[in-house]
Amino acid sequence: MDETTSKSEGKESEYEFTEITLRQIELSDVDDFMEWATDEKVSHFCIWDTYTSKDQALDYIKNNAIPHPWLRVICIKNRAIGAISVTPNSGNIDSCRAELGYVLAYKYWGKGIVTRAVKMVATTIFSEWSNLERIEALVDIDNKGSQRVLEKVGFLREGVLRKFMSIKGKSGDMVIFSLLSTDVVQH
Repeated sequence: MDETTSKSEGKESEYEFTEITLRQIELSDVDDFMEWATDEKVSHFCIWDTYTSKDQALDYIKNNAIPHPWLRVICIKNRAIGAISVTPNSGNIDSCRAELGYVLAYKYWGKGIVTRAVKMVATTIFSEWSNLERIEALVDIDNKGSQRVLEKVGFLREGVLRKFMSIKGKSGDMVIFSLLSTDVVQH
């Protein structure tokens, strides 16, 4: 392969990563789901344990992901490479808030994909849910990449919640970020 071919393929790949879509998850996405859900590098900062079987993944997709109020897969050419969700808080006091979460297959990290997906969600979710005034995201203090994603989109880093959450049996500090319906999403 010569240098010219390599450069042109690099440009195609870069363009491909800018063309992401979000759609509802389907049972047929299970093999793509397994790519990120079985990877310990991906699940390291997640509250869920690394998946070990396709049956476990199918059960999660069928009983949790599909009925979720707002969970979408992040796709390139309709192939699921990650997921993003907005989970509404319940109750009268908390109904104006929701929590954002996302996950992406390791081989796609560092390409701006999650940043674009979060921007897509942040520009539409407030109109989809008229009572929503605030999106929150909790990020492990050591997950610098995820913190950068939120800052690039325009989320405000509000502070550190010390020993706030137990992940995989270890309590840890979490950074809380927020985006209000009145905030401007960075482009």
